[in-house]
Amino acid sequence: MARFETSLALVLRHEGGYVFDPDDPGGETYRGIARRYHPDWPGWAIVDGHKAEGGDFPARLGADEALQAQVAEFYRINFWNRLWGDRLPDQALADELLDTAVNMGVRRAVAFLQEALNLLNRNQHDYLDLAEDGLLGPKTLAALHTCLAHDGAHLLKLCNLLQGMHYIDTARRNPVQEKFLRGWLSRVSIGR
Repeated sequence: MARFETSLALVLRHEGGYVFDPDDPGGETYRGIARRYHPDWPGWAIVDGHKAEGGDFPARLGADEALQAQVAEFYRINFWNRLWGDRLPDQALADELLDTAVNMGVRRAVAFLQEALNLLNRNQHDYLDLAEDGLLGPKTLAALHTCLAHDGAHLLKLCNLLQGMHYIDTARRNPVQEKFLRGWLSRVSIGR
């Protein structure tokens, strides 16, 4: 089974530290947690305390163990648990799903998985088509187990391709977002 700590470490390589970019719809963020969308996250009190102290803010945030524990708990509750991460049988796929969920939302990540599973079911020979509703449940998990038994590499590639196409579509729709495209594309790994 997949390990949360392994997947989280990969996500946090992309999420960086403290950022406040006016073009980012999330606004002020720490390790990918946007204050605009998660204003009640307990870590903001710690960030604000460091900010008020001045000095080497935000450099010292990474050394604050209580803050890092809040970051891990946030990702476990809001993403990993909703992806049934502890029940995912493949680490690389778990890494991909968590990363996509963090960057695009859990429902979109699961919908990409469901779409990819439907594309690989050999016209419903291996398992019936899934509703691409973004809700991970027993049917999606059963189809995942069946698919991974013989087509795991293709499943991971399809999930990455769907993720990459979403980034391209976002940049096309809103040219201001183009400045984030290179960072987004670093999250897409087709050759794994």
